[in-house]
Amino acid sequence: MTDKLTLEIVTPEKLVFSDVVGEVTVPGGEGQFGILVGHIPLLSTVVPGELNHTKNNRKTYYAVGSGYCEVTGRKVTVLVESAERADMIDRKEAEEERDRLQTELSALNFADPSCEKKQEALALAVARVKVFDKVKSM
Repeated sequence: MTDKLTLEIVTPEKLVFSDVVGEVTVPGGEGQFGILVGHIPLLSTVVPGELNHTKNNRKTYYAVGSGYCEVTGRKVTVLVESAERADMIDRKEAEEERDRLQTELSALNFADPSCEKKQEALALAVARVKVFDKVKSM
């Protein structure tokens, strides 16, 4: 076993992050989970929310969309629809998106086929605001 854990965050457009980190926290389909070096192999869904990693005792936060996470003893690969580092988020835009989606969802019937996608988009918008606020309050 090695004492290094490599994290890769990948979207359809680009490799967002790739480096050695101390730990990773992922918003999994069954709940948030943490990963340290030597973690047992794991494959999980990722839900829209907050992903963070620690490197040199400093946390970096991302708002991520849905996707998958693969963990081996030495590597974590997060494949998601979107990933935005907290310091790159436009809070006003995220709030407007959140408010618009809340309004649209309140007018929808839950049987509407677009409801699930809008709920995912709302969860991402909420995560964007939360992640931005977490970093700005530090």
